[in-house]
Amino acid sequence: MNININSKSAMPIYEQIEQQIKEEIVSGRLKEGEALPSIRGFASDLKISVITIKRAYEDLEKEGLVYSVPGKGVYVDNPDLNYLKEKETLGLEERLDGWIKDAKNSGMTKEEAASMLDILWE
Repeated sequence: MNININSKSAMPIYEQIEQQIKEEIVSGRLKEGEALPSIRGFASDLKISVITIKRAYEDLEKEGLVYSVPGKGVYVDNPDLNYLKEKETLGLEERLDGWIKDAKNSGMTKEEAASMLDILWE
């Protein structure tokens, strides 16, 4: 699993890890029953605190994406992928709504915004 940490991001590191693991699960690259890296090993690989990895794993477990087996590790659960995709779509809609409001406040027209989206899409 390849996790990229952006130390300059406003998003906390544990959230970056959660988001990327969530994407791996939703996309099917991480399958049900597959083990996640150990907390200590993962922290060592990423050169971050074990507390950060523990927090990310705990949050993923609260969401029902993973489960832990004491003394054995953390494994991908059998999440409701339709629900996860719907939740992800809702998040995208909220961010897009914010972007549209910002674009309108800056005086951008709908056509200019659509053109910008087309350019950035590629």
